[in-house]
Amino acid sequence: MNNYAVRTEGLTKVYRDFWRRKSSSALTNLNLTVERGEIFGLLGPNGSGKTTTVKLLLGLLFPTSGKSWLLGNPSSDLTVKRKIGFLPEESYLYKFLNAEEILDFYAKLFDIPKKERKRRVDSLIKDVGLIPYRKRPLSQYSKGMLRRIGLAQAIINDPELVILDEPTSGLDPIGSREMKDLILEFKRQGKTVVLCSHLLADVQDICDRIAILNKGVLQVMGGVKELLSQRDVIEFMVKNLSEIDIQAVKSFIEERNGDVVSINHPSSTLEELFVNIIQHHR
Repeated sequence: MNNYAVRTEGLTKVYRDFWRRKSSSALTNLNLTVERGEIFGLLGPNGSGKTTTVKLLLGLLFPTSGKSWLLGNPSSDLTVKRKIGFLPEESYLYKFLNAEEILDFYAKLFDIPKKERKRRVDSLIKDVGLIPYRKRPLSQYSKGMLRRIGLAQAIINDPELVILDEPTSGLDPIGSREMKDLILEFKRQGKTVVLCSHLLADVQDICDRIAILNKGVLQVMGGVKELLSQRDVIEFMVKNLSEIDIQAVKSFIEERNGDVVSINHPSSTLEELFVNIIQHHR
């Protein structure tokens, strides 16, 4: 179990009405594994159970049944929370503070010594590209700038596991690219990242594995390359052949001393996979 940063067994959440009658099933029998050091994408349409899953892992909700573990410990273990960083879809920060003050405030909650706090605050402000705005109150920040400082706040404790909910929301293309570079840097540092996003192109760019939820049920889980590979189609990449030779089959290519650079299974896009799974389920 210690090989996994996140693991769930039969995780289920049923919401009930005032009379304790079943109202809706937000999550049903979820069996999920996230390996240490990988970037894992959790995908699904609105109401699919992504947010419920994250809240159950963080202890913000209690499961109806099933179990979950974080970094080898039960997710209910309070000590493991110090090793986790979380960026919610909407960051609720004290708008009257500036970047330095808000990060210093959250660093104090983790009992980080003063000298180390200052070093981390300076480093994170630089990493998220907010050096020119470090003294500006958060009330004057744009949505994209708030996402940046929210990410810095989420990792102020240098966590082993980082859970990000729509991290590129509100960012321009350059900011989105920088955010993805930071997430890849987390992986190089040995951190595990669980990423929830509606921007499938972003997920396809950086995730090692993904899981797709729909109506609270896990539809598919696996490596991005494997899931997108079209196994019933073969693609040839050939050089040093004329237009006539290109029309020939592989045997003729070899007979004509053509250089077969590669024979691969072409991939579709994550968007196509996502839409096909959801439409098929409907």
